[in-house]
Amino acid sequence: MQTILQLKNADIYQQDHLVLKDVELRITKGEFCYLIGKTGSGKSSLLKTIYAALSFSKGVGEVAGFRLADLDRRTIPQLRRKLGIVFQDFNLLMDRTVEENLKFVLRATNWTDPAAMRTRINEVLQKVDLISMHDKMPHALSGGERQRIVIARALLNEPQLILADEPTGNLDPETADDILLLLRRLSQEQDTAVLFATHDYRILENFPARIVRCHDGRIFEEEDFLV
Repeated sequence: MQTILQLKNADIYQQDHLVLKDVELRITKGEFCYLIGKTGSGKSSLLKTIYAALSFSKGVGEVAGFRLADLDRRTIPQLRRKLGIVFQDFNLLMDRTVEENLKFVLRATNWTDPAAMRTRINEVLQKVDLISMHDKMPHALSGGERQRIVIARALLNEPQLILADEPTGNLDPETADDILLLLRRLSQEQDTAVLFATHDYRILENFPARIVRCHDGRIFEEEDFLV
């Protein structure tokens, strides 16, 4: 199975502070994996390192064919085009319609053909079951609908890996389940790997999958942690 994310003997830093030590993590194409741990355990720092918001300095790190240690201003945007990032707080442009939010990302990633952009926007909105929402403003959407738009945005450039940082943290349980199931379905249908950070243990119990845990400055496979 093709490896999408590989970390070996990796140290994860937040500025000069060592957050996680000797990280070993491999995620393959189409795999769905939960990332869990207490607040401050390093989940967000790990995700930020993977999408190059934090620098990588020790160990081996490869994401979607890019070596993290070799990234620079030119190659970081190239890496991020192969990733989809879903945040807890949506990060939508509130003064623009759904379509304009999605067009903004396409233009930023060098799409220029209006017809191609329109087609791609239709495709991703169809995937998240919001095909009729082109002209809606974000404030007119429910929390679950906003998160679906964020997922549509993450899908625009056909990512190899989706990084979801507490994507259900602001949602009620029923809506949270819908978003989780949507990401799992997209992972299966599109063969896209998903790393899903959460502190919602109800989701883990109801929808089992591989679990990786941040604990005490280390990362453990859940079955190893429980031994």
